[in-house]
Amino acid sequence: MKELKKEDIPQEVFDLYDDYAHNKIQRREFIEKLSLYTIGGLTLPSLLSFMMPNYTDTMLVDLQDPNLISDFVTYNSEKGGGEIKALLSKPAKFEGKLGGIVVVHENRGLNPYIEDTARMGALEGFITIAPDALSPLGGYPGNDDEGRTMQRTRDRNEMLEDFIAAFEYLKNHPDCNGRIGVVGFCFGGWISNMMAVKVPDLAASVPFYGGQPKENVDKINAPLMLQFAGLDKRVNAGWPAFEELLKAEGKQYQAFVYPDVNHGFHNTTTARYHKQSAELAWKRTIEFFTENLT
Repeated sequence: MKELKKEDIPQEVFDLYDDYAHNKIQRREFIEKLSLYTIGGLTLPSLLSFMMPNYTDTMLVDLQDPNLISDFVTYNSEKGGGEIKALLSKPAKFEGKLGGIVVVHENRGLNPYIEDTARMGALEGFITIAPDALSPLGGYPGNDDEGRTMQRTRDRNEMLEDFIAAFEYLKNHPDCNGRIGVVGFCFGGWISNMMAVKVPDLAASVPFYGGQPKENVDKINAPLMLQFAGLDKRVNAGWPAFEELLKAEGKQYQAFVYPDVNHGFHNTTTARYHKQSAELAWKRTIEFFTENLT
């Protein structure tokens, strides 16, 4: 059987996976509906394997890279979940102090993809912290299905406090220059938007396909770079209203829509990954952080 390619998969399958990944349908229903697309040589096992995350050989950063220092720390989130575990990463060699980045995971805890992204940020010359909002529940369980189930049991505003506490942790870190931004994906995109509302001295925010705040937009001080997937009707539906609020309040922002890509296009581990768009979005992100954090 020939190797599956993204072009072999109907868009409806990606939409179905989006419903599954965002808890609109359970795994059993996802598999049942997925079976309807097993035609033309597509088998259910091959289709399921193609759509699910692959953490084995999709990481971009070598964990043994001598240019990187990366290890886990814990910090206290008094208004959130208490003791939070996080991955702290920085360049092995640097002069002076570094701009800081809070890296916020999706709706399934601190999985290998988000760890990889945080290390990428460190190799670009920043000190990054990637918290695990599942820490109060024992941490990321090793697979996304259980991670999603666990994360649903936590209040998202309490989790927001966990990431605000990570901002404070970086702000007080001896290697950080005090200029701190945030980048987040999906749920993390919503956190990035909300941190812009909640944290007056946030220096920059880059939400990837994240839900938008509907109030208190006047409190945003940080410049925003918003990254959207062209096929992501669910998230994109809220953007026009949010943009009107940003314009009305005279806020500094720029938005990019990457055509013909799905929600999650930056995530290297799933079939939704779009290399060209992901690399361009990341390049823009790093340039934005360099401008605002250094």
